[in-house]
Amino acid sequence: MSLGRHLDPIVAIASAPGRGAVGIVRASGRDLSPLVQALLRRPLRPRHAHYGPFHAADGAVLDQGLALHFPAPHSYTGEEVLELQAHGGPVLLQLLLARCLEAGAGMGLRLAEPGEFTERAFLHDKLDLAQAEAVADLIDASTEAAARSAGRALAGEFSREVGGVSERLVRLRMLVEATLDFPEEEIDFLEKADARGQLAGIRSAVQAVLGRARQGALLREGLRVVLAGQPNVGKSSLLNALAGAELAIVTPIAGTTRDRVSETLQIEGVPIHITDTAGLRDEAQASDEVERIGMARSWESIQGADAIVFLHDLTRLDDPDYQAADRQIAQRLAAADPARLLQVYNKADAPGAAAPPPGPQGAEPLCLSARTGQGLQALRQALLERAGWQAAPEGVFIARTRHVQALRRCAAHLEQAADLAAQADAALDLLAEELRLAHQALQAITGQFSADDLLGEIFSRFCIGK
Repeated sequence: MSLGRHLDPIVAIASAPGRGAVGIVRASGRDLSPLVQALLRRPLRPRHAHYGPFHAADGAVLDQGLALHFPAPHSYTGEEVLELQAHGGPVLLQLLLARCLEAGAGMGLRLAEPGEFTERAFLHDKLDLAQAEAVADLIDASTEAAARSAGRALAGEFSREVGGVSERLVRLRMLVEATLDFPEEEIDFLEKADARGQLAGIRSAVQAVLGRARQGALLREGLRVVLAGQPNVGKSSLLNALAGAELAIVTPIAGTTRDRVSETLQIEGVPIHITDTAGLRDEAQASDEVERIGMARSWESIQGADAIVFLHDLTRLDDPDYQAADRQIAQRLAAADPARLLQVYNKADAPGAAAPPPGPQGAEPLCLSARTGQGLQALRQALLERAGWQAAPEGVFIARTRHVQALRRCAAHLEQAADLAAQADAALDLLAEELRLAHQALQAITGQFSADDLLGEIFSRFCIGK
C-alpha cells in the first residue's frame, strides 16, 4: 500500500447517480483551505452549515447550496473534510466536481477511488475494518433485517465482541509466554493459572460469536436456491408462487423453460436468491440444441447452489419412465452434495395425486401445490432451516464470509491448543504458537492484522464517494 497515495487530497461525488433534490460533492485532505477560498471565497465555521454561492473560476455562480467544513481529526475520514450540498442534477454535480479539481490542481487534488473515503477513515482509526465493511453492507442491504444488522456492526457491536474475546486470549497468551520465559520457577502453569478453564471459556465465546456471524453472513449474502426436476413438474409455477408474480412462462408443454430465470425474495428478512432451471432429462430426449444448452446451464446452477429443491410431480409417481428418470437425476444430485438436497412434491391438489414416499427417518414428506399455495409456508421454513437460520435473533450483526472463515480458523487453532493443554507433558511452545495463530485470526476481522492486498480487495468493492 503506497503511503503517498493516501497523502493526496481527494474529491468525488458522494451522492447516488441520477437526478435528485440534493447532490453532494465531498473532498478530504490535510489542508483544503485553497479549495474553500476558490469555491466559496469566505472562511467557514467548523461543523456549521453555510448557505451561499459556489463560484466558477471567472466568478460566475455555478449553484447556490450548503457548505460544511469538518477540521481534522473530527471528521469521517480523520482528515479535513469539505462537503458541498448542491441541487442534485447530474450535469451540475459534474460541473462542481470539475471546478473542485480545477481549483485544487495546485494542491494535488485528485478523484477519489472506490471506497477511498472509508479506507482513510480506517487508516486514521475512525473505524476498524469490520465497521468499514459495515458501511458498504448498510448501503447494499436488500432487506430491513440486513440493514438493522449492518447498523449494529457499524456501531461496533461485532468489533466489541471480537475485541472481548481477543482480550481474554491476550491474557492467556501472556501467562503461557511468561511460563516459557521463566521455566526455572517450575510453576505448574496449567493448574495454578487455570489455563484449561480459561481456554474452555474462550472456545465457548468464539463459538457463540461464530454462530451469530453465520447468521449475519446469511443476512448479507442470502441463500442461493435452485429449483430442479424433470420437465413440467411445476418449477416455474413454484417460482411464480414464491415470488407472488408471473416471472416465468408456465404452459402444459414440457420444456417451456429453456434458460435460467432468477428472482430474489426475502423470508423472515433473509434474502433468498431462487433460480428456476430448464427441466432435466436424458440429453438424447432433448427436442433441440437449445434445450440441451438449457439443461447444461441447469447443472451449472445446481453446482453453485446452497440448497437444491428437487421437485417431483405427484401425478406421475406411478409412471415407470418418470420414476426411472427421477432416480437418474437423484443419483447425480446426491453425488454433488446430498446435504444440499430438499425433496419436495408438487401438485398435491391435483386429481389422482399419489401418496409421496416418506422422508428421511420416516419424516413427513414436504408436499405442496404451487397452484393453490398449499404447503408454501412449510417450504419457506424448510429453506431457512437448511440455511441454518434461527428465528430472527435481535442481536445479529452483519458479517461476511471472510469473518466466518477467520472465526473458524480461530476455533480450529483453539481446538489444537486445547488438545495440547490436555496432555500431561504439554509442549508449551506449541501451545503458545496455536494461541498466537488463533489471536492472529481474530485480529484479521477488525484489521489489526491484515495484508495490504486484502484491504485493497475490500475497499475496491465500495462505491465511489464513500
